[in-house]
Parts: sequence; structure tokens; C-alpha cells
Amino acid sequence: MSTETKAAAGRDASRIHNIGYRSYDGPRLGRAYARRSLFSQTLRGSFGLGRSAKSKVLPMLLFGVMALVAAILVAVSMAAPDATKLVVKYTSYAIYLQAVIGLFIAAQAPQAVSRDLRFKSVPLYFSRPIEHADYVVAKFAATASALFILTGAPLLILYVGSLLAKFDFADQTKWFGQGLVSVALLSVLFAGLGLVMAALTPRRGFGVAAVIALLTITYGAVSTVQAIAWETGSEGAVQWLGLFSPITLIDGVQTAFLGATSAFPGGEGPGAGVGVVYLLVVLALVAGSYAVLMRRYRRVGL
Repeated sequence: MSTETKAAAGRDASRIHNIGYRSYDGPRLGRAYARRSLFSQTLRGSFGLGRSAKSKVLPMLLFGVMALVAAILVAVSMAAPDATKLVVKYTSYAIYLQAVIGLFIAAQAPQAVSRDLRFKSVPLYFSRPIEHADYVVAKFAATASALFILTGAPLLILYVGSLLAKFDFADQTKWFGQGLVSVALLSVLFAGLGLVMAALTPRRGFGVAAVIALLTITYGAVSTVQAIAWETGSEGAVQWLGLFSPITLIDGVQTAFLGATSAFPGGEGPGAGVGVVYLLVVLALVAGSYAVLMRRYRRVGL
């Protein structure tokens, strides 16, 4: 075959064909819009919105349990003769219903991240202007916001009920604010830990089991050892043992700084000095969760 013939064959083989795709001439909305969309999608998905009816059952059921228990407590408080305050503190509510909160994050953290890993859609996100930090921040913020809605809504029910019962406005408002600070801290901590455990595996079932184990087993172990320490006269060790479980960490912080009553054995939580250590550990866990997620998604995004 001559050189001219080979060149002509090469031109024929490299010909570009118009197969009818239309170009996009609209606005390029950029990273901020993509980040907001990812946040909104994840937050809605945490409550099953925009998903199948089956996906709505568990999150809505758990939200209903949180709200119903609050409504019952309000009714009990209003029915009690000469009552001047609610039968439960705002800061204690999330501690009492920690099992419901743990089940919610165990179900929704894998929903937020495991599906993207399983179906290998993460690299598609990063093929566009969105960056690794945008993805992690959006998922982290959305999961924390979902938890805050779950834990904050019952406190609002308690607050409105206390005002309808004509309890002292100043006291109720102060305690309500303390409760919101407490559940906000809990939401950020649980969101970070839950997402880290869920992001370690693309299998949703494994992610659910890992989150439940982290929140439940650690609390059960710490509570048991605390009770043993209290019964054996080692009261000073009780407050330090609380550093090894997420829910006892929140208990310690709100006892030290938010006027809460501790659920530790004997009702003796940490003072302000030890409370600083609790707060630093919580902040370190949140920052560490973010760092682990960033490292994880730098690897899977390649």
C-alpha cells in the first residue's frame, strides 16, 4: 500500500461524526451550587424524602417516637398538681433516648455515604468542579443537621408545652437554650463518628453494625465499669471513665458547662476542670472524623 493510500485510510479512520448530542449553553453554577445540592439531597434522604415509601418508614418512625415521648412528658408535667417545671430536663432528654438516636444514625450514615462507595459514583462527583472537601463537608453537615432536627424537635415540643403550662418563662428559655447547645454538640459528634464507620465499607449492613457497635457497646462497657468503680469506692475514676464513650462524653460536657444532671453512677459528673478535658476530647473526635473522611475520599476519588 502506498504512502498516500495509508494517509487517506488514516484520515477516514479518525473522522469525527456528529451523532446528534446537543451542547449545553446554560449557566455553569459551580462548586457552591453543587455543594448545596449535595447537602440538600443528603438531608432529605436522611428522612426518606425523595426516596421510596419503604425508605421513609424507619426515619419517620424514629422521629415520631422522639416527638411522642416529648408530648407525653409535657402532658404528665401539666397534669401534675402544683408543678412548676417539666418532669425531665432538656439536657437529659437525648441521654434517655440515646437508643433511638443511635438507631437513626446507624441507619442513615450508611445511606449517606455507603451507596456512593458501593456503586462507585464517588469518582463521578470529583470529575466535576466539586472537590473532596466539598463532598465531605456537605455529607457531614447534612448528617449533623438531620440529627439536630431529630433531637431538637422534641426539645421544642417540651418548650412550647412548658409555656402553655405557664411555667416560668425565663427559666424555661434558659434551659431550652442549654438543651439545644447540648444536642447540637451531640449531633456533630455522632455524625462524624457515624460517617467514619459507614465510609469504611461499601456494604450498608456492615456500616449499620459498625455504628451500632461503636455507640452501644462502648456505652454499655463504660457504664458497667463506672458502676463497678462506684460500688468499690473508686468514685474518682468514674468521671475519667466517661471519656471512652460518645454518649458519656456529651453527658460530661453538659454536666460541667450546661447545668445538667449527670447520668453517671451517684449523679456526680465532672466539674469545670475535668469538663475542659471532655470538651477537648469531643472537639478532637470531630476534627479527627473530618480528617479520616478526607483521607478516605482522597483515596476512593482517584
